[in-house]
Amino acid sequence: MIDLVNEVFDTKNDPGQISVTPDDREKLELIHEYTLNEVDYGDGPVMWLLLIPTTTGLMKRFVSKEISEQELLDLTPIGVKYDALYLCSATSLPEYRGKGLAKRVCLDAIAHIRADHPIASLFVWPFSKDGDGLACALAKALGLPLLKRKD
Repeated sequence: MIDLVNEVFDTKNDPGQISVTPDDREKLELIHEYTLNEVDYGDGPVMWLLLIPTTTGLMKRFVSKEISEQELLDLTPIGVKYDALYLCSATSLPEYRGKGLAKRVCLDAIAHIRADHPIASLFVWPFSKDGDGLACALAKALGLPLLKRKD
């Protein structure tokens, strides 16, 4: 899974991306318990999911490329009501793709986050056609607008 994440996102060569260091993990857990999710059937993770609840102001700054992904996380305040949700990453092993697993896990995690926060919009920085498709499917299923950061 780690090799797959590094291959898709190349976080080691882009310091602006979140690499989920121990400090990042601690901050994510403080933001909400459903920011980090994984599916493991007993032989190690087959899917990882990272969602970041944040504010509309930070969402707009990120989508317009004013701040990096790492800055989005660093600047997200703790202990406030979040109204935007960053669909950061959903990575599945190839044999688990195309079966609806990522969508189901995302919808479940988003439901838990929305129980605590008035999420009014989603945003994404699509790295793949599949990731873009998932983000669009989630926005449609949830009836929420989706903003996209362009490369």
